[in-house]
Amino acid sequence: MSIIYNFALLVPRIGYFIASFFNTKAKAFITGRKGIFKKLEKQLSSNAAPVIWVHCASLGEFEQARPVIEKLKGEFTSHKILLTFFSPSGFEVRKTYDQADYIFYLPWDTNKNATRFINLVKPVLVIFIKYEFWFHYTTQLKKRNVPMFSVSSIFRNEQLFFKSYGGFYRNILKKFSHFFVQNDESIRLLKSIDIQNCTKAGDTRFDRVNEMVKRGDEISIVKKFKNNEKVMVIGSCWPEDLDVLIPFINENYYSIKFIIAPHEISESFINNLERALNSENVRYSRAGSKKVEDCQVMIIDNIGMLGRLYKYGEFAYVGGAFGKGLHNILEAACYGIPIFFGNANYQKFQEAVDLINRGGAFEVSDYLDFKHKYEMINMPQTFLLACEVTRQYVEENLGATEKVMVYCRKILKS
Repeated sequence: MSIIYNFALLVPRIGYFIASFFNTKAKAFITGRKGIFKKLEKQLSSNAAPVIWVHCASLGEFEQARPVIEKLKGEFTSHKILLTFFSPSGFEVRKTYDQADYIFYLPWDTNKNATRFINLVKPVLVIFIKYEFWFHYTTQLKKRNVPMFSVSSIFRNEQLFFKSYGGFYRNILKKFSHFFVQNDESIRLLKSIDIQNCTKAGDTRFDRVNEMVKRGDEISIVKKFKNNEKVMVIGSCWPEDLDVLIPFINENYYSIKFIIAPHEISESFINNLERALNSENVRYSRAGSKKVEDCQVMIIDNIGMLGRLYKYGEFAYVGGAFGKGLHNILEAACYGIPIFFGNANYQKFQEAVDLINRGGAFEVSDYLDFKHKYEMINMPQTFLLACEVTRQYVEENLGATEKVMVYCRKILKS
């Protein structure tokens, strides 16, 4: 079965190589791994401190890893943190993250790479985030009796681990020392394949976004734009979301303001957005040249601000669910506001399902459905109820990081 696994990984490797000639992300994926072992040797050669290795697939998983990394960094000052990414969208954005001592791409999961990598790093603890289950890396770590944790993982019945023919993949899971999962269903599924070393900890992202809320950083231009009026913050919207949003904005801008943070901030996308809007709008980068309090729409033409924008909203719409998948709704949830998103692709996100069931979030199918649900939630009684539900849900789910840290301390202090 390992031969089939190796062949299956060979296909995307070839695909990335071909794509690297005309796709910038694929090129970063390939070039970022060139000479990686020499770079590792150079950086680690003078290191005598024990290494904690944390691996994330991409940027979303990094947000789950971040609170754990920062706790480890604060408590275990004599240790070094190695952070690895599989995807360029994680590495390129966080390659200067100051809480990790070393940041690298993860070499492809081959027996040769895994053996060489682990021999160089010599980790004393390894933390894989969410869906990261690599055969050769886990095999080599298990051979060396290195403790391995899976953090913020979530399992579903349709995954290969739980199929009659999924023995190879089940054996990968059985190499882990402990699973810190997000929900009861994951616990049930793991126990159904005789994995008992699991704890329902929740999602560490709650702790991360809650810290952001506590800091409460002010954005003066956005505060001036809000001008004590009602605002809907639209985060990470895609073209598919705009089919729902544009008619809604054009019909409602007289009674509510909008802050739009597109997923893509290219000039062409923003130009098309501006042309579609009937209301007075302003880009964040040009706000100094306008009387922003008189504008009805602000377009955010930068990256990295979204998490702080939700504090100015009474409502949130989070994009992505009409396409590949819903973007992070926890940043909005931590401010205790009702959240809307598309109905096509949100089911794999536990917090979205939970908040829909409780009445704090609302999936919409099209413009008319969005209009109807907004009008319903905009009524004072239902609005306050949705806010309280969302706020309470976040409070109930804080503390996942500390549950992970209890186990980390046992290993690192032994």
